[in-house]
Amino acid sequence: MDRKTLLDRAARTAEERLLLAHVLDKCEQSRGRNVPTHTEFLSPAEARSAEDLLHAAAIHDGWALIGGYERAERRMLCFLPDWQDEPDPEEYLAALRVRFRREDALTHRDLLGSLMALGVERARLGDILVSGDAADVIVCAEIKGHLLREWTGAGRAKLAPAPIALAELAVPEQRIREIRDTVATLRLDAVAATGFSMSRARASELIASGRVQLNHRETVKPDAPVREGDVVSARGFGKFTLAEVGGLSRKGRTAILIQRFE
Repeated sequence: MDRKTLLDRAARTAEERLLLAHVLDKCEQSRGRNVPTHTEFLSPAEARSAEDLLHAAAIHDGWALIGGYERAERRMLCFLPDWQDEPDPEEYLAALRVRFRREDALTHRDLLGSLMALGVERARLGDILVSGDAADVIVCAEIKGHLLREWTGAGRAKLAPAPIALAELAVPEQRIREIRDTVATLRLDAVAATGFSMSRARASELIASGRVQLNHRETVKPDAPVREGDVVSARGFGKFTLAEVGGLSRKGRTAILIQRFE
């Protein structure tokens, strides 16, 4: 499949087409020169689009997504030369830790805002992990020195970032609540109603409004099928995984296990 046809089929918007064209550029650069290349940080939706593109192009190996730790949401897409089996995250990523007074109560939004106020683009920032009176921030390795010098505050709070190894990241514990139930159908509206503890009609309205993502892609069709392992998220309601699909009950309903992130 030629490049234009591939992009025509994979991209749903002009913005997504630019992103996917950039992904192909990085892939072609790596393969043509036999050198490692990488994108900047991708959101979960962008990473899913890039993965779908590579699979459509029959490129199933020679690339990896890295974010600094196992559950990272924002990740770089790395393309590997034939002499490299896997990327070394320390070559691409850097981690910084900032401490602040507990009474400052800095949030993810506060810290992100202070970084962007320095002129740092969002694509150069990975996850921001806040816990109590400290936060660990994953960034592109190239901007580490700049942030160590210039990132001195967030609002009224004073900051003094220090470098840490990726292995030292303080990743907050992921709390999961398990929900077992049965649904009449594995449609998105039915599964979302269970996962977000709402009526099916309310779930359908939420989906139609464009506030729901299925596997990190906006989905406006309430009848979209949901399969075991799929991730469903909704703005303002959180995220869950359809962890298990069981058998049918006597009334013909399907047993499911949902793992909701809290």
